[in-house]
Amino acid sequence: MPTPPPAPLAYRVRGLDCAEEVAVLKRELGPLVGGEANLSFDVLNARMVVAAGVPTSPAEVQAAVARTGMRAEPWADDKATLAAEGFWERNRRTALTAASGGFLLAGGAAHAAVAGARAAFLEEGTAPPLTATTLYTLSIIAGVWTVLPKAWVALKRLRPDMNLLMVVAVAGAVAIGQWLEAAAVAFLFALSLALEAWSVGRARRAVAALLALSPPEARLLHPDGREETVPPDRVPVGGKFVVRPGDRIPLDGKVVDGAGGVDQSPITGESVPVPKAPGDEVFAGTINGEGALTVESTRPVSDTTLARIARMVGEAQSRRAPSEQWVETFARYYTPAVMALALVVLTVPPLLLGGAWGEWLYRALVLLVIACPCALVISTPVSIVAALAAAARNGVLIKGGVYVEAPARLKAIAMDKTGTLTLGKPDVVEVVPMNGHTAEELLERAAALEAQSSHPLARAVLAHAEAKGVTVPPAEDFRILPGKGAAGRVRGTEYWLGSHRYLEERGQETPDVHARLEALSVAGRAVVVVGNDRHVCGFLALADTVRPEARQAVADLRAAGIEHIVMLTGDNRGTAAAVARQTGVDEVYAELLPADKVTKVEALVGKYGAVAMIGDGVNDAPAMGRATVGLAMGAIGTDAAIETADIALMADDLAKLPWLVRHSRRALGIIRQNIAFAIAVKAVFVVLTLAGYSSMWAAVAADSGATLLVVANALRLLGGRQAA
Repeated sequence: MPTPPPAPLAYRVRGLDCAEEVAVLKRELGPLVGGEANLSFDVLNARMVVAAGVPTSPAEVQAAVARTGMRAEPWADDKATLAAEGFWERNRRTALTAASGGFLLAGGAAHAAVAGARAAFLEEGTAPPLTATTLYTLSIIAGVWTVLPKAWVALKRLRPDMNLLMVVAVAGAVAIGQWLEAAAVAFLFALSLALEAWSVGRARRAVAALLALSPPEARLLHPDGREETVPPDRVPVGGKFVVRPGDRIPLDGKVVDGAGGVDQSPITGESVPVPKAPGDEVFAGTINGEGALTVESTRPVSDTTLARIARMVGEAQSRRAPSEQWVETFARYYTPAVMALALVVLTVPPLLLGGAWGEWLYRALVLLVIACPCALVISTPVSIVAALAAAARNGVLIKGGVYVEAPARLKAIAMDKTGTLTLGKPDVVEVVPMNGHTAEELLERAAALEAQSSHPLARAVLAHAEAKGVTVPPAEDFRILPGKGAAGRVRGTEYWLGSHRYLEERGQETPDVHARLEALSVAGRAVVVVGNDRHVCGFLALADTVRPEARQAVADLRAAGIEHIVMLTGDNRGTAAAVARQTGVDEVYAELLPADKVTKVEALVGKYGAVAMIGDGVNDAPAMGRATVGLAMGAIGTDAAIETADIALMADDLAKLPWLVRHSRRALGIIRQNIAFAIAVKAVFVVLTLAGYSSMWAAVAADSGATLLVVANALRLLGGRQAA
């Protein structure tokens, strides 16, 4: 028996909250695992994955993580593991930050009581008393406690980062006797990191709240009719469970008995309940309305649509947006450059210009504090996570940070027809009785002959007859005519049913009937003809119904700045042209094979640059993969389309598409605002520091204030709801 290939090793890393900590872990673990490329991170879930086949034991990995001041443990999805976290593990950063601030205030009060407020807070005159110095020292220790291991790793690897930069600034302030400012820097830097952890935690909780929507119990229905309350993971695939009115649905499945409306807004973002009847699909986490439902499970609890959404949003964090990649690269070179500049500020004026060492040492320390890239580094990840969470709440599943920004840059969109611009199922749009028959009689005969067929056209005819209240009698002596249609006796009379071609074969077609059927064919409609041995009784015209929101969605996309909208379909030209006229797309290509769709998308990419392809079927997957952004109509889309897609519209609602473009542009705008603001603040205070007009107080206030503002600005994206 062959040995199974090794699996990647996943760890939960306590204390992993930002991109800077990812950089620290890469520096420390990279040499151990054969290179940083063998590591991947999901900040949203505090998850680290070591690639398969790396000859490193879990104990070595955990020891290396511990050297950074964080802690790694084998990954587990179960809630019991998370609940086992102690108070200190959950609140260490908050407690240390609060302690640092408390000791700082106490030290300032003790200092002011002895030396006076002016002397204490401007640090003029004598050194602070022993009590104040002790309290300042405790504030510094609490403030840098979680930073010291990371700073040591940066120093050891000779790759300076903001942790090392802050430790050097605090140590320098202590060395020149600026105890109050050293403690203030330590506290405010700890506060910035706590804010960052809180902001990521808020977005993390927004995604975790999706899983909390799934109820802890299911009412398993046994074959003997007995109900048993069990955890959802004990309901087997194919097993039946009962959902009472008002209850949340515990698992994905298909309704086998009962009917009613289901609130699907937690999954698809739809604002009104969706009617459900036997045969319809329901999702875990959605809320049953007024009718009791019996549902047959179609997926285990670990693979429900809800679980997959939460998992995909979590995994999306490992796929960085262009802005995030730029900021990370910028910070990698920025921090060493700032430390080099601080060294120049410290040495050049005293050595070459006769400046005082103490004055220029202070300016160098102020420069280190203001140049800390905390606000810059936090500016993009928090925005990306907030944008992902807001999109998920609106029924739009974005599979990576890189795809948050991509819709903002789109110039053209290619759309599949069936299931995307249309509902993907035929409907009777016209009933034409002839030769003395009524519409009700025609529907009755057609439905009787179609009752034993599973063909989509047959289902559409039966659904239309039911909607019209037509009683369908049984068809006697029913037989299928292979490739032609069907025949049988209805109420004692022989009838046949078939296509236009079968009508021609029978020789019963008149010039008038031929002209009408040809016109319907050109309009893209399928035709079911019903007749008997004497004459044609009439015909039914069927068409794939255009989505009600399709035309408005196309108009909204144009209003959002999309230059060109194209329909790509494998359907015939007549049908495609009819749908194009109804939806208002700019261009239509019909009778395409999957490879032809790829060719058309490539041509669009060559002409417009950024192009999206939206579809729902296996035949759309290659074109979606070739486009700049692939979008799937999620709820009815095939697994192949959804897995290939970068973004899935879970509600099958095209109105989400223009919303997505606007949401992406809003996210990109906020990211740019944050980056520009953070860099501008740094630049202004660097100039003021070099000119001698800044102080460590001002530097600390500017850095912490910038961090607060970019976090608040980024979290505005969490309120990105679609207008009703």
